[in-house]
Parts: sequence; C-alpha cells; structure tokens
Amino acid sequence: MTPERWVPEGTDQETPNVARVYDCYLGGSHNFAVDRELAHQAIDLWPELPLIMRANRAFLRRAVQYLAGEGITRFLDIGSGIPTFGPVHEVARLIQPEARVVYVDIDPVAVQHSRLMVVDDPRCTVVQADMRDTETLLKQPEVVELLDPREPVAVLLVAVLHFVTDEEDPARVVRVLREAMSPGSALVLSHGTPGGRPELARQHQALYARASAPMTMRSRDRIVALFEGFDLIAPGVVYLPQWRPQHPESVGPHPELIAGLAGVGIRP
Repeated sequence: MTPERWVPEGTDQETPNVARVYDCYLGGSHNFAVDRELAHQAIDLWPELPLIMRANRAFLRRAVQYLAGEGITRFLDIGSGIPTFGPVHEVARLIQPEARVVYVDIDPVAVQHSRLMVVDDPRCTVVQADMRDTETLLKQPEVVELLDPREPVAVLLVAVLHFVTDEEDPARVVRVLREAMSPGSALVLSHGTPGGRPELARQHQALYARASAPMTMRSRDRIVALFEGFDLIAPGVVYLPQWRPQHPESVGPHPELIAGLAGVGIRP
C-alpha cells in the first residue's frame, strides 16, 4: 500500500505517535522515521517490549474469542490503533460469523488504514474520535447504532487507558462508557503497570513524554478500580499471559516481567 493511500493530508510526521510506535513494536510498516526512532530507543532501554506488545495482542484475541463464545456479536474497539495480524472482526468471526465491529481511534493514520481494511465490509465501521471526550464519542452515529440497548456489546480498552492522564480521569471514561452499555455487556481492559520493573517503567514513561500522548503506568489496585460496576470474570485482573492462557505452561515463572495487567468484566 502506497503512503499516498494511508497518510492523510496534514498528518503530523514530526511527533512520535503512540499508535504508530506500537505498530513498530509489532513489526508493522505504517509508521514514520520519528516513530521508529522512539521505538528503537524504548527497545534499547527495555528489550522485552516487543514481547510485551505481542502478549497484549494475544490477550486481546483470547478475550474476543471468549466473549464471542459467550454469544456477544457486537464489539466496540476504542483506541484500536493500526490494524495488525488478527484484527477484532476476523477473530470474532471465527466463532460469530455475523459479528459487527466499530473501530475507534484518534490517530488519522490508524483511522485511514482501518477504513481501507474494512472498506468492503458492511458489518465494520471506523470512527475518528478521542476517547477522552467520551460523551462525543458515544454520539457518533456508528457507535449509537452498535450500542443497541437490547444487545450486549464488548467494549475494548486494550492498552489505551495508560495514555489517559490522571487529570483526564480514566475512571470517568470507563464510568461514562459503562452507563451506555446494556446489561450483560463486557469490558475488556489491559493497562501498563510497573510490575517487577519499576525503574524501567519510570524511564519508559519519561521517554514517552516526547510522544503524542504521555504514558501513566498504574498500580494493580488502581487498575482493578477501573472495573467498578462490573463483575470480574475468572481469573480477575492478572498479568497479560495469565489471563486464560491456551497453554498454561506458556505463562512462565515470572509473568510480572510482562508489565501489563488485564481483565474482563461483565456489566450486571
């Protein structure tokens, strides 16, 4: 795909963008030199970062598969980023062939590439919106249509709330979304945490101060608190590899070194 198709006019190519840096970690090609520079610096500092990002994507796939198996056919992927191997609609449709997905992101490159990916798919749409302005996001026609009060929906906030500062109040973001979700709906959430690498986490956050959104890693207690109003399903909030692994032996002896926590909750 030529850059002319996936780089909208006016795109900022001078500031590292968190969605495009994430694409770098996963080995993608939809990024710019400034994004690759930050990704390389972050990996030099923390060599396990690509492994952590792959663990996050693997959690996303497992959570979507689990919820599709429970009968959910509607997915709202907020902060969806640049599509990579196994996007949500493909994963969900392995179990629910009629699954519908609305992808939401603020980055114009992520939005443009997502639109090209689903251009011929009538059950997928892409919205450019800022999750921090949650009320406006929820007024988008595509989102209004997806959030049918008669149907449960899975809202995915995967590796995005750590880009919402304390002042921007991530708990409020979740709270507003919860009120728009029908009973039986699910919240899928993963979030960066210092885990077993607090000094590395501090340096990593300092590095991301240069990017399009600063990073705020949070403690387990603060991440669990984001699930207020939801019933956590087993195994609760755990490190990324520990959430319903397909092969338990793959978790390894130190899951805390994969510095991300994850969980799925159901709105009663």
